Amino acid sequence: MYWVYQPAYYYPSPSYPTQHFLNSTQRQDMWQFNGPSWHENNNHFSTNDYGQQPFVVNINEAARRNNTFRTAIWTGEYLQVTLMSINVAEDIGIETHPDTDQVLRVEQGEGVLRIWEDNDSSYDRPLSSDSAIMIPAGTWHNVINTGNVPLKLYSIYAPPHHPYGTVETTKSDAMKEK
Repeated sequence: MYWVYQPAYYYPSPSYPTQHFLNSTQRQDMWQFNGPSWHENNNHFSTNDYGQQPFVVNINEAARRNNTFRTAIWTGEYLQVTLMSINVAEDIGIETHPDTDQVLRVEQGEGVLRIWEDNDSSYDRPLSSDSAIMIPAGTWHNVINTGNVPLKLYSIYAPPHHPYGTVETTKSDAMKEK
């Protein structure tokens, strides 16, 4: 289970008036234990989109336990975080985000990042656990699983690219959404 801390108070600072601070009892009431959880009984990872509120999660573990093609776990006004699981020998699909920069972080598996510079040329970069990929807006790209286990990663979009609460269980579900 992941613990979620949703603070609604500020640490004391000379630049803030003291009436904005909550006392220790009020701070204790702000703890919530409703984050993403691993259900041992049915071997299933479930999550919600916790956007627009502070959210703390072990992102590495969440990415490794995610079994959906894409699930948004946090969608804010200027940023979005999604978890992805790409099956063996599958890919994300060739895509570009015209107005969105993207960061991908691989937590498990091996793959290839393919980038297109123009219509005729592309180049590949190998991916493995701990790889981080930065993709500028407007860049055509694809991530391909070349390993023998699902490729587990998370993606950060700025600004958000998918609707709040997106859950696409399979790649075919994702294609229907487009």
